[in-house]
Amino acid sequence: MIKNLKLFTAMFLALAIQSCSNDDDDEYVMQPKTIYEHVATSNNYTSLTYALQKTNLDGVLNGTDNYTLYAPNNMAFSRFLMEVGFSNVDQVPTELLTQILLNHVMVGEIQYRDFETGYFQTAANSAATGTPLSIHIEQVNMRVTLNGESRITQGNVYATNGVIHAVDRVVPIPSIVTFAKADAGLTNLLIALTRPDLTADFASILSTNVGTAPAPFTVFAPTDQAFIDLLVELGAQSLSDIDEPTLKATLTYHVIGEANALSTDLSDNLELNTLGGPITANITGGATLTDGNNRVSKIIAVDVQANNGVIHVIDKVILPN
Repeated sequence: MIKNLKLFTAMFLALAIQSCSNDDDDEYVMQPKTIYEHVATSNNYTSLTYALQKTNLDGVLNGTDNYTLYAPNNMAFSRFLMEVGFSNVDQVPTELLTQILLNHVMVGEIQYRDFETGYFQTAANSAATGTPLSIHIEQVNMRVTLNGESRITQGNVYATNGVIHAVDRVVPIPSIVTFAKADAGLTNLLIALTRPDLTADFASILSTNVGTAPAPFTVFAPTDQAFIDLLVELGAQSLSDIDEPTLKATLTYHVIGEANALSTDLSDNLELNTLGGPITANITGGATLTDGNNRVSKIIAVDVQANNGVIHVIDKVILPN
């Protein structure tokens, strides 16, 4: 009798424990969250949460459309505010803050494994055109960098309406110079633009904001291979062998001031007035540029949209007359 009572008691306790365990499981079931809900419920993203609320983008990221969000944490936000001279989020003009945040958003869900090097579009708009800004993504050995400065530190936080990737810095709104720095394929162009002996500060000029002349810009950006081919053509060993007047004049032929000329604006026998002088565009058989020496450059990538202008990538350096 005592043995049966002990057995009954043990069975009763086991059932009671199991019942309590099931109740606990029901109480702590993880509910699916939207992108905004993930951000808003994390202590690491209070600045981002407040910024999204202030710009009314919380509703966008709390909806049903799919997005990819690059999420800067509180430390990244504080660093950004300090760098641009603001004490807190409230000091950032709402219109500017909106574009900064939209520059962290891409339409559709991009998983970390799917990142590849290239230019893509964000949800932000260029001040030059009102059309979507480009973003440069550099993926090297599964290390992903955005616009040359912001790195993804944690990927693939899944939400009901997309995915979040944590970043260590606020993704910069790109100028022409931002892309020259970020794109590893334009390294020689950056070296040329920033050569210390140049009497023109091209980096500062091409960073000019829209609304101040000579912005916006249309820039024809030679690839690294284009510069290598130029050195062979000139019989030079390096860019430093090209004298300053020649290099300065050459660079001016790659820039059109006060114009954001898209690929759709080009036509056959179209004269383009660069800062250095006229060159001719043609589109039949593929978009090309012809300089005053009858050298032809092919346009191999188009419409890389910065905030203060647009870049078209070319395969041959344009030379002055």
